[in-house]
Amino acid sequence: MTRRLAFLFAVAGGAAVGNLYWSQPLLDFIARDLGTDTAAAGWLVTATQLGYALGIFLFVPLGDVLNRRILVPVALLCSAAALVASALAPTFGILLATLALVGLTTISGQILVPLAGDLSDDADRGRVVGTVVSGILIGILVSRTVAGLVAGALGWRAIYVVAAGLAILLAALLFAAIPRLEPRTTLRYPALLASVFAIVKRERAVRWSLVLGGTSFAVFTMFWTSLTFLLSAPPYRFGVTVIGLFGLVGLAGAVAAQRAGRLSDRGLGLPAIGVAWVLVLVAFVIAGLGAASVVAIVVAILVLDVAIQGHNITVQSRMFLVDASARSRINTAFVTSNFLCGAVGSGLASFLWAHGGWTAIMLAGAVLSGFALTVWAVGRRGPLRVGPQDAQALA
Repeated sequence: MTRRLAFLFAVAGGAAVGNLYWSQPLLDFIARDLGTDTAAAGWLVTATQLGYALGIFLFVPLGDVLNRRILVPVALLCSAAALVASALAPTFGILLATLALVGLTTISGQILVPLAGDLSDDADRGRVVGTVVSGILIGILVSRTVAGLVAGALGWRAIYVVAAGLAILLAALLFAAIPRLEPRTTLRYPALLASVFAIVKRERAVRWSLVLGGTSFAVFTMFWTSLTFLLSAPPYRFGVTVIGLFGLVGLAGAVAAQRAGRLSDRGLGLPAIGVAWVLVLVAFVIAGLGAASVVAIVVAILVLDVAIQGHNITVQSRMFLVDASARSRINTAFVTSNFLCGAVGSGLASFLWAHGGWTAIMLAGAVLSGFALTVWAVGRRGPLRVGPQDAQALA
């Protein structure tokens, strides 16, 4: 796979997944404009993630049976239509529904990730997948900053119009760039969906990896959703533009993702997962103790994003080693599980903020980090191993 094509995949994946996060730094802004409260607005993020999880489950497995040169542009065009509908939404209820549709159709990035794995050789797969996933991670983080800047200048609806135009452009570029590949399988659609569950049932390493991936996404979305609440409330009272700028701190996570892909290529992925969870726990401790300090919050963001993003690309790269003929379906299980757990994390952030504030959310994050560390500690000697390189790394 050429570096130019990997770069295009990274940009397209980042632009696509950014659609899930435009609203996150704008929750207070949208709530005031549509006549609801900030805690209720937090459900916009949850609805988008639930739609995304459903879209991943229903459509990403098609990457193993359909021509992805057609599938990816069609997904982008459907996403553009949902984004336009969101820009025009007159009420909070309608916006909730249209953002669920945005999530349902914003699945092109997760078709491109296993496609990048298919187009790469074994020696470079971790690096290439890491590059594409880095683009997705950059999209997640930069989307918050871009949303804040655009909303501060033109209102929150403008960002959805801009995103729709970008989706249409990328659909044309990817149609021209993606090579035609033979399908990985000839399963009919019902059997294809059923095979996702069959793979999870058959492969113990996949099941344990899903637990780690889902937990990581739950703590990630819980932190970032609640961060908007923290920064828009006293003593900070930051506007949407300033809140969006905090997303730039997390860009270090994209660098970590590329490095993590190389660690996976060298057989060091399993130890790296344990280190990542220690760092996640440290980040929640820093953020919990330093709630009134911008410096402490920035440090916590940096540590958390490096850990979570590096962790996720490591887990994802390792899962692709389980069955080369089913990478789209393995990715379906991974991302669907992640975003279902992410939706739980967003909903938990809204609930805990209303009942216990920032401290309650940080305690929940620490507890979940401890749970994941326990899973890793038990699993690293057997259930999480995917090849002989794991035995060598832990010898």
